[in-house]
Amino acid sequence: MDETAAHRKRIRRLKKMILGTVTMAILIPIVICIILGVRVAVLSDKTKELTAQLEEERNKPEEVTGVFSTAYIEESKREEEIEILTKEKPAEKTEYVKKIYLTFDDGPSSSTNEILDILKAYDVKATFFVVGKTDEASKEAYRRIVAEGHTLGMHSYSHKYNEIYQSEESFKEDLSKLQEYLYEVTGVWPRYYRFPGGSSNTVSRTDMQALIAWLNENDITYYDWNVASGDAVNGQLSKETIVNNCLAGIGKQAECMILLHDASDKGSTVEALPEIISQIRIAGDVCFLPITDETVPIQHVKEKTTQDN
Repeated sequence: MDETAAHRKRIRRLKKMILGTVTMAILIPIVICIILGVRVAVLSDKTKELTAQLEEERNKPEEVTGVFSTAYIEESKREEEIEILTKEKPAEKTEYVKKIYLTFDDGPSSSTNEILDILKAYDVKATFFVVGKTDEASKEAYRRIVAEGHTLGMHSYSHKYNEIYQSEESFKEDLSKLQEYLYEVTGVWPRYYRFPGGSSNTVSRTDMQALIAWLNENDITYYDWNVASGDAVNGQLSKETIVNNCLAGIGKQAECMILLHDASDKGSTVEALPEIISQIRIAGDVCFLPITDETVPIQHVKEKTTQDN
């Protein structure tokens, strides 16, 4: 009897081992598939964000080595008016040949105060298209931007492309959340917006025309850019290259909307800022301005009207 019981016990133990082995052989591939699936999803979102950043730097081809050029956009009505006036009255000279708008995306960051210090030292007003951050340092940065006469613009609350552009509703919720938050912190109701990736981005899953129409209905004006510093693509871009990109970009335009970034990893942008301002001033008569209701929007994508259809 004892030998029979021991034999049965060995058989039961062997069955358990076989069952355990089979179970592990089934579970391990399943767990691996789940982990790989999650990683693929994360990498997919990251790829979309990088694609959007590259889209910001999509340029009109020019034969300029090592310097970024800007995407082609239609000339603004203001430029046409300037050209007409110049032809009619060649002897007259306008007060400023160029209007320069320095715009900083993605802040606040650890670089914001240094950027503001430089702008203050050079007596220049700029525009900050900010995202939503709730720490005290960021709140103080929002308030300082407003207090020192700069324009506080919106660049989305989360800056997560896959969430913002998921649907019209998600876009509206994100922007409204930022608008109300900035009003709560600063007392200013912001009305200027820059799409993450620009209005010409190829990441949005929602029709950009629908988003543009909603902005217009809610008295929000969006601004793209016609001069790219290049710092969006490469955070390690040299100070000299950023300066050259900006100077090359403003050459043929009466109104220049310069795209820069306010981020902790954009140290070369901060280093380049004083030289950008100085070199632009040396080049001729210019006026540095913040975006206001008088600013002619630079827009890569225009809202379609009934006449356009």
